[in-house]
Amino acid sequence: MDRDWSNLPKHLLDSVAERLLLPSDYMRFSLVCMSWYSVAKDNKSKRHRMAPPPMLLIYTGEEDLWKLYNTVDNKILDLQLQVPNKRICGSSKGWLILVDWNFVDKNLGVTLVNPFLRVKGRREKENSLIRLPPLTPPGWRKWVRVRRRNRDDWVERCQYYVHKATLSADPVSNANDCIVVVIYEERLRLAFIRLGKDTTWTYVDEKVCTSVRSRVVNGCCGIEEVARVEDKFYVLNHASELFAFEVTPLCNPDVELASCGLEAEVFIKRYLVEVNENVILMVQRYIQFDRTVGKRETRKFRIFEVNFDKCEWIEKHTLGDVALFVGDNSSVSVSALNFPSCQPNCIYFNHDRSRMGCEFPPHDFGVYNVENQSFLQPYTTHAQSLVEMTDRLPIWVVPTIQL
Repeated sequence: MDRDWSNLPKHLLDSVAERLLLPSDYMRFSLVCMSWYSVAKDNKSKRHRMAPPPMLLIYTGEEDLWKLYNTVDNKILDLQLQVPNKRICGSSKGWLILVDWNFVDKNLGVTLVNPFLRVKGRREKENSLIRLPPLTPPGWRKWVRVRRRNRDDWVERCQYYVHKATLSADPVSNANDCIVVVIYEERLRLAFIRLGKDTTWTYVDEKVCTSVRSRVVNGCCGIEEVARVEDKFYVLNHASELFAFEVTPLCNPDVELASCGLEAEVFIKRYLVEVNENVILMVQRYIQFDRTVGKRETRKFRIFEVNFDKCEWIEKHTLGDVALFVGDNSSVSVSALNFPSCQPNCIYFNHDRSRMGCEFPPHDFGVYNVENQSFLQPYTTHAQSLVEMTDRLPIWVVPTIQL
């Protein structure tokens, strides 16, 4: 005989909810029935005591369906999340940022999706999908006309017109502070839109985030990474120069940091990570491409901390008890002290979209131990096989439940 779990006393459910630490546990708890959902909502403050590690979102091979891999307990969750069949260009604040080409209006649609509210077999919760105004930057129509001369790669070029995207805040629980920022086009420029305030995107002049020195030597260096810290956005370009500015109103950068140098013949991917309001890191990922065997491989990482007093990067050789998660997502730092299964002093990295080597299979992932500069295997055999069987890039996503 089935038991009616909805009639359990509230004080008993409260006692259970207070002992839940992981967002995945809260998710399962809240999905049982409406009374359990209500208790989870009343106890939601418990979930914010510590920042949880991201989960890995892995495509199943079935249309729109993705699996979640929990790095804390090394398990594939028994949930399938439904994500629209569009390209994922970013993950931030527990949301995915998707883009797709609109053949009718000839523009790029941008959509925010919360995968945790879209579980297969269950009714989608309200506000799990938010459509934004389309991207139509200056020179867009000319770009479209030129690229359409070669129709073979037209759709793919449009899909990858947006390289990366991030959010400043949750678009539902903190909509008044939510700003969506994208890095777009071959020259890697910046655009943003404020939810509930703007009806069109603001396109930032490419010279804003490039020093005079770099413009003279290298031309306009493209933007590689953007992150929100406190009330400012920090932008990192390919010369490892860091700029800070406020979106409202858009002003000239007030922080510029010198380049820390490059290694010849090695492609470098850069990430910005906020550890706390006083510590901002630049992670440099050194990647090699071997087209003879069709392989992309991460060779090493270097870590730099910005010194605001001296306006320079200082190289670090340890992360202490911190673990970093980098990829197409907004980079995340986690205290491994709170999650024993999370490796301290390590960088968890995914195969992400780069300016080179987009044709390589998405197998460049792992864990990098900063102390001994070695690579570890991050996943169980099952999770690794799922990642290697799909041609769609996995992505880190911070577990959240909108209650």
